[in-house]
Amino acid sequence: MKYVSGKPMAVLTAMLGIAMLGILLAVSPAFAQQKPKFKVVAFFTGKNDRAHISFVREAHKRLPELGAKNGFTYDSTSNWDNLNAEFLSKYQVVLFLDTRPEKPEQRAAFQKYMENGGGWIGFHFSAFALTPSAYPQNWDWYHDQFLGSGQYKSNTWRPTSAILKVEDAKSPATKGLGSTFKASPNEWYRWEKDLTQNTDIQILLSIDPASFPLGTGPKQHEIWHSGYYPVAWTNKKYKMLYMNMGHNDIDYENKTNKELSFTFDNDAQNQFLVNSILWLANRKK
Repeated sequence: MKYVSGKPMAVLTAMLGIAMLGILLAVSPAFAQQKPKFKVVAFFTGKNDRAHISFVREAHKRLPELGAKNGFTYDSTSNWDNLNAEFLSKYQVVLFLDTRPEKPEQRAAFQKYMENGGGWIGFHFSAFALTPSAYPQNWDWYHDQFLGSGQYKSNTWRPTSAILKVEDAKSPATKGLGSTFKASPNEWYRWEKDLTQNTDIQILLSIDPASFPLGTGPKQHEIWHSGYYPVAWTNKKYKMLYMNMGHNDIDYENKTNKELSFTFDNDAQNQFLVNSILWLANRKK
């Protein structure tokens, strides 16, 4: 048996292998990815508005990447009939990427899921309701009680970035964001109800006054010059969070339909989303 400095060669070889493994664990992105701890599923429609379709496609690409780094798996479905107790029982967090369920049995299953402690994040158009429109306000529990926002009232145009103010720095969802951060370009919504008057609602992000004027028009009412506009909030009765982001900028004017911006090209905004997913997945009702 060969010896080096009094130790058997086999022992030294084993020690070297352990040291190399430690180096790989420290520097390799593959090793750095966390083993999935919970499951996320996204419901989507992916029709009609190119800006929303662009966001949905982007989410399908980027959320699996964020999940691999943060300990969750990502599935998606455009079959809203999957909003049933058996299917939902497999997931800790449900996402609505662009629309909402329309059938009574889908709505009932979602409400029960949330009342039993399920987690949910809705993006942008998932909160939209306007009577009359293709998405009328015909679901009081969801729009008035759960979201608390009521109907859609108006929006900014064109899609532009905004400085967002962190309203609740103590929330796990806003951890590490500082007092403000710049969001990706988006179409920003205004709502029927005053969320500040609802004791069940905790506003997390709002439009910072430094953003004004927000929007470029051409219509003057599409440009905001003042006011208070919540962007992300949670209802304290549920494990839920709504965030207004989810509308990419598209070149409609020149009829090229080229994508001009991407929602996930923003580290701070992505951190807010990941924080929110992790928080809702592990938060007790």
